[in-house]
Amino acid sequence: MELQGLEFLQFAFRWFNCLLIREIPFHLVTRLWDTYLAEGDALPDFLVYIFASFLLTWSDKLKKLDFQELVMFLQHLPTHNWSHQELEMVLSRAFMWHSMFNNSPSHLAT
Repeated sequence: MELQGLEFLQFAFRWFNCLLIREIPFHLVTRLWDTYLAEGDALPDFLVYIFASFLLTWSDKLKKLDFQELVMFLQHLPTHNWSHQELEMVLSRAFMWHSMFNNSPSHLAT
């Protein structure tokens, strides 16, 4: 993504703005919101880890795309067939990273 010149905010603004509700099937929204409510005041930081986990899910594919393909892919993630298992994997990774790294905020600096 860095080689293609794609900035985090170019795709993550929509993710933040909609709290990923547009990115997952409707039947998984309650599970996602359950996580949001459980995180409470830590949610803004936790979202960054969820986004990183989303990116990791498709990292092999993302590495092969050019700028325009990256933008289109990240705006239309292939999650329409997701089950609870895929969402749980994303949330589990995010929780693990949040637990390990959130007290070291310098790792998020540019």
